[in-house]
Amino acid sequence: MAAGSTQGTGNVGADCAFRGTVLAGKVKVVDSFPDIRVKAVSSFPDLKVKKVGSFADDCGEWQFVDSFADFKIQYVDSFPDIEVAWVDSFPGLP
Repeated sequence: MAAGSTQGTGNVGADCAFRGTVLAGKVKVVDSFPDIRVKAVSSFPDLKVKKVGSFADDCGEWQFVDSFADFKIQYVDSFPDIEVAWVDSFPGLP
C-alpha cells in the first residue's frame, strides 16, 4: 500500500492473507465467533471479492458453504477486521 493511501483497514497482506488466513476458498457466514469480521464497502476496500459456485482457489474468490469452511466471517457495521467490495470480475487485492 502506498504511503498516504486511504484503502480499507490495511489489514490484508500482499500474500492475500489476514493473520495467516488466506482470503480465498470456502466461507461460512456466522453470527458469533468468526475468524474474520467483514464490512462491505463500495470504495477503498482491502479486498475485492467475487462469489463463485466452485473452485474458489484464487485471491478474493469466495464460495459460500454451510459446512467444511476454510474460514468463518461475520458481517459487521463497525470495527471490521477487513473491508471488502463485491465484484463480478477481477477479484483480489485492489
